[in-house]
Amino acid sequence: MNSTKTGLDSRIIQQLPLATAFVDSNFILVDASETWYSLYDIPSEKAEVGIFSFFEGHEKCSSELLKEYLIGNDIRTIHHGKKSRENVIWFESTFAPWLDQNQNIKGTIVQTIDITTNLTRDYELERVQDLLNATAEVAKIGSWEYDLITEKLSWCATTKKIHQVPVNYEPSVSEAIEFYKQGYSRNKISMLFHNLMNEGGSFNERLQIITKNGEERWVAAGGKAITKAGKIIKIFGTFQDVNEQMLAEKRTKESERLLTTLIDNLPINVFIKDKDSRKILVNKAECEYLGKDASELIGKTDFDLYDQKVAQLSRDEDLEVMKTMNPMLGQETLNVRKDGSITHFLTSKIPLLDLDGRAYGLIGMSMDISALKQKEEQLRNLINVTAIQNKKLINFAHIVSHNLRSHSANFSMLLDFLSKENDELEKTRIMKMLSSASNNLMDTLENLNEVVEINTNVNLDKRKMNLNEGIERVQQNLSAFLQKNRAEIINTTPKAFTVLSVPAYLESIILNLITNAVKYHRPGESPKIVISAQKENDYNVLSVSDNGLGIDLSRYGDKIFGMYKTFHKNKDARGLGLYIIKNQIEAMDGRITVESEVQKGSTFKVYFSDKAQ
Repeated sequence: MNSTKTGLDSRIIQQLPLATAFVDSNFILVDASETWYSLYDIPSEKAEVGIFSFFEGHEKCSSELLKEYLIGNDIRTIHHGKKSRENVIWFESTFAPWLDQNQNIKGTIVQTIDITTNLTRDYELERVQDLLNATAEVAKIGSWEYDLITEKLSWCATTKKIHQVPVNYEPSVSEAIEFYKQGYSRNKISMLFHNLMNEGGSFNERLQIITKNGEERWVAAGGKAITKAGKIIKIFGTFQDVNEQMLAEKRTKESERLLTTLIDNLPINVFIKDKDSRKILVNKAECEYLGKDASELIGKTDFDLYDQKVAQLSRDEDLEVMKTMNPMLGQETLNVRKDGSITHFLTSKIPLLDLDGRAYGLIGMSMDISALKQKEEQLRNLINVTAIQNKKLINFAHIVSHNLRSHSANFSMLLDFLSKENDELEKTRIMKMLSSASNNLMDTLENLNEVVEINTNVNLDKRKMNLNEGIERVQQNLSAFLQKNRAEIINTTPKAFTVLSVPAYLESIILNLITNAVKYHRPGESPKIVISAQKENDYNVLSVSDNGLGIDLSRYGDKIFGMYKTFHKNKDARGLGLYIIKNQIEAMDGRITVESEVQKGSTFKVYFSDKAQ
């Protein structure tokens, strides 16, 4: 190819930066730039190639369309694409008349550029814009833009829809601010917009507007300053309708407040635990019981708050409830806090289920029944005491009935003998018998009166008594008796050992135990009595052991503390001492036990309660 055909230097054409081709009226390529051949990937050595070969296989570029553009008298542009291995390469070709010096048409000048990148960018921009429009419509998120240079405010369609204004509405800044509810919302948006224009930055606030139709709605208004060369040129923002969300949040908060008020004012402990038994909610009663604020309890487990053993039992209950999905209702539980204090609870635990029906925690409710348990214990004790007292009363009634009836029959018989007797000596003898019977009746009445006094005295004045001093006083009072019977007393009681006792009862108990030990000694062997004392739990225990005759407990064990019960043929035995001791010690909330073996001796243990009445 040479310049004679084009009228231009061929070297100049070949060096043109833009892909350019000269086509004659017969549609033959006369000359072209190297960039043309490179763009179409056809060797430049091929001369007088038809122009149609360059566009062969291109989309949107038929031979008829090319001919129409090549013979035209004006400038025209077409877009056409050529398929490559992975995608399509898009071109933009411009067709312009090629004129000679006399302005006659010689052919067509064709210039082509690769617009694949630009076209892809346009498509992507269009796709993104469509996506943004769809997102804005679904999420009810609009946009707005303010140009500081033109002082023009623009709203998108969604923003206009939220404000309930026509699509062609064009707001000013002052009009846009007027839409905000007078007071906090309007003052806030005015300050935020002013700061954005002067200082830049961004904001995002939930405020209230009054729409064109007079509806009050919550919106989320956001804004960000766009700068260029350090100068704010535009402000871009978002605008979202959050009215339903805000109303739902308000209803949720009101429900939470109502639920919290209800739970906090329940007279029982309420707590919610997660699957690891950590507390995630506690009510006022639970906080007061544990003596901590809610913030101190959230995240804590029972191992942080209670005794290790109690905490493990509670954890096992939690796991069982969450595993089986079966609630634990009204079960008695025992809580031992770190300080050792004990509380009885009536506890219920209910599994907390998620939307898929899986347990992710539990709701617990505990009612303090310590006072009820105490009352129950007191009632049980009262019933036991009443039963014992009733048994004693029945026994006492039998004793009174039997003894007084015996005395009455004896008196009646003697008086009958006296009335029929004429012999004065016999009458004198009967009168002596009547006198003796009268004395025996008085003794019986005194014994019965002593028992009545012990069992009816409810205001016992218990005092702390030195046991060793009490034993020594009894020894002094019985010195002649003990000496006469050659009795040996070994007292190992600590000097400072004390018991809580009614003073008169203490001496009576010691006296009866020592005299019994002497009375029932083995014939031919001197009495030996060992007295000791020790502390056992809530009792101070007095122990009196002897080497006497002993008692067959298999025969008389249930009768040993009965009234008028004797187990040896001792003429001084009245069977009253042990009965009185038992009544005295039980009246002071204590107890008495006996260990005995025939011909080896006996050991009596008296348990004095260490608790004041």
